[in-house]
Amino acid sequence: MTTPSRPTARGHVAHAPVHALQGRDPRVDFFRGLAFVIILIAHIPANEVARIIPARWGLSDATEMFVFMSGYAAGIAFGGVYLKVSWTLGTARTLFRTWQVYVGHLLLFFFLAMLLAAANKLFDTRDYVGFLNLGYFFEHGTDAIVGLFTLHYVPNYFDILPMYIVILLLMPVFMGLGRIHPWLALGFCVALYAYNWVTAIGDLPGEIQPPAEVRPESDRRWFFNPFGWQLIFFTGFALAIGWLKPPRFSWPLMGVAIAYVLLCIPLGHWQWRNALIEDWPAFGSFWDLFYAKSVDDQPAFAKTNLWIARYAHFLALAYITVTVLHGREHKLKTGLGAMISQCGRQSLPVFLFGMVFSQLAGIMLDQINTNHWDIPTWQVVLVNLFWIGMLVGLAYLLGWLQKSPWKAVKRQPAPQHAPAHAAAPAPATPPERAPSPAE
Repeated sequence: MTTPSRPTARGHVAHAPVHALQGRDPRVDFFRGLAFVIILIAHIPANEVARIIPARWGLSDATEMFVFMSGYAAGIAFGGVYLKVSWTLGTARTLFRTWQVYVGHLLLFFFLAMLLAAANKLFDTRDYVGFLNLGYFFEHGTDAIVGLFTLHYVPNYFDILPMYIVILLLMPVFMGLGRIHPWLALGFCVALYAYNWVTAIGDLPGEIQPPAEVRPESDRRWFFNPFGWQLIFFTGFALAIGWLKPPRFSWPLMGVAIAYVLLCIPLGHWQWRNALIEDWPAFGSFWDLFYAKSVDDQPAFAKTNLWIARYAHFLALAYITVTVLHGREHKLKTGLGAMISQCGRQSLPVFLFGMVFSQLAGIMLDQINTNHWDIPTWQVVLVNLFWIGMLVGLAYLLGWLQKSPWKAVKRQPAPQHAPAHAAAPAPATPPERAPSPAE
């Protein structure tokens, strides 16, 4: 990334054109849709297919892809309003989207709670409510429902949208600072990220990570800390509106990116990493220094706060991918790429249904065998493909409904009977001769 746009002589910031004014970027829809497919696979309980998702072969995963592409898409959707119209209307549009995401979060929770309760009544394979740790909601409904609406009760499965809500609420602050200078907005993101890490690692009183439990015996916080994850969101946002520019291709930089990605394969694959730690004590010492740890050594700490090594791993993958795709972006609009891109165009409903489909897929696998690891691989693959197909089909259905097909069908006028005394119709006039090529 290069330096942000510089102020002009009159003191106004010279903004790069917003991508929304140049046509739809096919990479946005494709990679956002790909993130939704991976998220669906990753959330199917004990899913053998999940062994091949990116999270098993590196430090970053589909979450970074989703948040980055959400930021990039937000820059396209909202950046033009902030830059071309006004900060006030840009904020109004951001708040409206925040409200949509908030309602989607509540709908997802209540629908899944109903679905799992129904599964408990229909099947005796397992306690689905307890499996998703929703027992507190059914046992302490008064406290839980207040906590749910105030985002103080955020069960682990429902934690990504609250993080996204807080980041969206930071957008007016980011753009307000950017009106002074892009450096100030970007510096705010970096400073907030650094402050979050200093307070989190040191377990200082100033830590601003929100609580996720209303039950008094728990001190669990949000699994995704928005004050850490905002860094990758606003990286994508700033690239979309031109405040940051991606680095140009160079073989040395490509070599560094490839080397880092290859290094992260054994670091991200827990079985390989544990074998290296056991067989090579020097590697164990390196890992202890390299891996970000909380005071109580929580294993999810690095993902919760967006460990800088994860951020760098995603940027390296993005640089390699953009370079390889350069000049071939049109291929994302055909075949399998078109189906995945369709999922990316219907971002919020596809994400919500993907989380529901993951649980339905788990229930389906339970009917084959409650120990999913004992199910033949081909059956597990078929279940995954079925629900991915359902997700793609839903995306196409939503796209068709958005076109309001009922408006395109014009009602034919009822036939009118001519009176008996009406004059006979005049004979049709023969059409004029079409001019010959010679004329």
